[in-house]
Amino acid sequence: MPEASWATSGATRKSMQANRSRDTKPELRLRKALYAMGLRYRVCTRPLPDVRRTVDIVFRRAKVAVEIRGCFWHGCPQHYRAPSSNSGYWSEKVQRNMRRDADTAARLAEAGWTLTVVWEHDDLDVAAEAIAEQVKRRPDRSG
Repeated sequence: MPEASWATSGATRKSMQANRSRDTKPELRLRKALYAMGLRYRVCTRPLPDVRRTVDIVFRRAKVAVEIRGCFWHGCPQHYRAPSSNSGYWSEKVQRNMRRDADTAARLAEAGWTLTVVWEHDDLDVAAEAIAEQVKRRPDRSG
């Protein structure tokens, strides 16, 4: 393990390196369900060109953005539990993520977008149905 690493052990470091920032299992399952419904979307793209943040799934014409959030990384109100080791680091990391998520949601709303948040523990088939309804309710808004 490199000296500059914040990981508490080699096993922790290896585990953290295996975490994916995109194409997670819940994301792939949700995208597959949406595609099966005939919906087409952009993946891991910026809905707002001036903001350097990507959203997991974007329906550009309908102005609907979907974020699939992991309970640990985004501080799920139901399931987040701070780890016992290096808790100060992780608490601050998750708080930063939550502040960024709130800022992104505010920017999208200000620009006329609908943001749907799907947590990794949510029923993805139910989420796909709800997203499909949102996309259908917001036909081409490109203007």
